[in-house]
Amino acid sequence: MNLESQIIYEDNHLLVINKKAGQLVQGDKTGDLSLLELIKDFIKKRDEKPGNVFLGLVHRIDRPTSGLVIYAKTSKALTRLTVMVKNREIKKTYWAIVGKEMIPKSQRLIHYLQKNEKTNKATVFIKPTDKAKESILNYQVIKILDNYQLLEIDLETGRHHQIRAQLSKIGVPIKGDLKYGAPRSNPDGGISLHARKLEFEHPVTKEKVEIVAPVPQNDAIWKACED
Repeated sequence: MNLESQIIYEDNHLLVINKKAGQLVQGDKTGDLSLLELIKDFIKKRDEKPGNVFLGLVHRIDRPTSGLVIYAKTSKALTRLTVMVKNREIKKTYWAIVGKEMIPKSQRLIHYLQKNEKTNKATVFIKPTDKAKESILNYQVIKILDNYQLLEIDLETGRHHQIRAQLSKIGVPIKGDLKYGAPRSNPDGGISLHARKLEFEHPVTKEKVEIVAPVPQNDAIWKACED
């Protein structure tokens, strides 16, 4: 695995990686090797560091999703970025490939999501419901392909499986997302959801940072979206 080619942005304080579908952002009960450990090992070898490498995960994206993930290289950056995530000061834009079912060209979706811990799935309600959290996203159709359409999505809230669950609720599950109603899986076992862009104020320098992740290059449909 060539981690170096996945690094989209790096300075003394943070590192942003373009995650591949299937890669874990940090360790979980599967025991599979995570990007957190792989990047720490990579930095240790590349920079010839004698001791432990500090690396903190700032936010997560689902294992079957591809795209941008921020890691902090200093505790100062981690503390500040964690607060920024909590205050929704990091703008995240996603791309999703869905079927060609008729939906409005753009829409603001408001649902109420409740996470089921046993099934690791979000249940979607259209009205406020006990224990369900308000979930808001905005999407627009930005490209029409032969059998699919490409949506650009801006999140107003950050709930468990939010994009996957909300799009499924309006009848357009994400390509490959069997858990939320897609008819078939993707060859790589991932889903066609990509964390495309991040915009935020650098936690230390205060400069504006805007990062865009290329789509998965091993997928002809994704490549057609970027053409």
